[in-house]
Formats: sequence, structure tokens, C-alpha cells
Amino acid sequence: MLGTSCVSQKKYKAQVSSFETLNEQYTKKQNDLNACETAKANYLKQIDDLNKQLADLNKQQAYLKENNTLALTQLENLSVISSTQAESIRKSMESLGMKDAYIQGLQTSLAQKDSLNLALVMNLKGAIGNMEDKDINIKVDKGVVFIDISDKLLFKSGSYVVTDQAKEVLGKVAKVLKNQPNMEFMVEGHTDNVPFKKGDLVDNWDLSVKRSTTIVRLLQTQYGLDPASIIAAGRSEYQPVAANTSAEGKAANRRTRIVILPQLDQFFKLLEKK
Repeated sequence: MLGTSCVSQKKYKAQVSSFETLNEQYTKKQNDLNACETAKANYLKQIDDLNKQLADLNKQQAYLKENNTLALTQLENLSVISSTQAESIRKSMESLGMKDAYIQGLQTSLAQKDSLNLALVMNLKGAIGNMEDKDINIKVDKGVVFIDISDKLLFKSGSYVVTDQAKEVLGKVAKVLKNQPNMEFMVEGHTDNVPFKKGDLVDNWDLSVKRSTTIVRLLQTQYGLDPASIIAAGRSEYQPVAANTSAEGKAANRRTRIVILPQLDQFFKLLEKK
């Protein structure tokens, strides 16, 4: 009896183990089937969406064909413009394209000039070094480079004789300007509005011109700048940068300005190009 019981127990355990294995396999297959059903449903939905999109595209295509045909028919029937007029319109459009290209070329040239001006300003500031801003100012305004030097740095009061300190500053400026052989520049003398008369000087006009020509001669004779590229000008008191109602304002107005002139001849050549 014991032997028979033991054999039955072993068979029972084997059957249980086999059942568990089959049950696991069934569960796995069931999960796989569910996943396939979900994927199938998704694919069917995608196919349905694509069919709807295809139908919409077919409608749009038919609409465009219908309207294109209608437009062509109307043009043929109406004959709104002649072939000569059509050619004229085509040439006008080409001309507009050429003008656009020309304007873009001018804009490129102006941008290049602005870049050169900026480089010139940086070179000047680098050459002059640690001069106080109130004594010397370098800037670009409307495409023109300006160098303003306070008269207290260049001349003694009421004089047009250049100081030793001025020669040092002007030498640094001249070194940069000499590396710009194609540029012209103007040296302007400016005064405040205090009436002036001394020795051979008649008035502020006289003083401003004398100071300008003194600087020009110095740039030419001592620093080798081409005199053909220099203009001397006196502005007297009539282009102030500050109000002449205070000592500080008057000091700001007593200055010598070096103006780097734009190369207008090159700009006009651009305008002449077709």
C-alpha cells in the first residue's frame, strides 16, 4: 500500500507541474494575442486616417484642376493683354530685379565703409592710448569719423603756436592717418563766443583759421602727410558743441576737429554703374 501511495503522489506532482507550465504558456500566448489585437486596431485606425487624407487630397487636386482650367479658359477668352504688353511686363520685372541687385550692392558698399570707419576709430584710439576723454574724443557720426582735440591740449590761450604735448598727440594721429593714403581729411579750428583780438589776429575767425593752418603745416612738414589730401578750415564760434554759458561749455567749444572725409567720388561711381 505504501509503494502504491508513493507512486501516485509522484504522478500527482508531475501532473501539477505540467499544468503550471501549460498555464504559463497559455497566459503568455494570451498576452501576445492581446498585443496583436491592439496593434491590429491601431493599424486599422491608421489605414482609416490615411484613406481620409487621401480622399481630401483627391478633392483638393480635383478642385485645383477645375480652377486652373477655368483660369486658363478665362485668359484665353478675355485676351486681357497682348503679347507685346506681356513682353513689356516681363522686361519691367527684370528691370526691377536688376534695381534690387543694385540697391543690395550699394548697401554692401556702405556696410563695408562703416566697417572701415570702425576699424579706423579703433586704430586711432589704440594709437593715442590713455588720453583723457575730455581732452580728445574720437567718434563716428553719419558715416564720418571725427577727432576732436581740446585746444588746451594743443595751444596756449589766445595763441596759435602748437605746444610740445600737442606734437606728441598729433604725431600719434598722423601715424594712423598716414596708413590711409586714399582718404582725405579736413582740419577745423573752433572757438568759443568770447570776442578776441590780439596782435595780428583780428577776431575769432582769424584765430580759428590760424590754428587750423598751423596744424596742417605740422602734419605736412613733420609727419609727412600728403598736403593734397588735407583741407584747412576755420569755423570760428559758429559750430559749438556746448552752450557758451559756462566755463566748461566754452572750454568744450575751443577745439580742433579733424574730419575724415567720406570718399564721395567712389560713391558717385557706384551710382553711375548700370
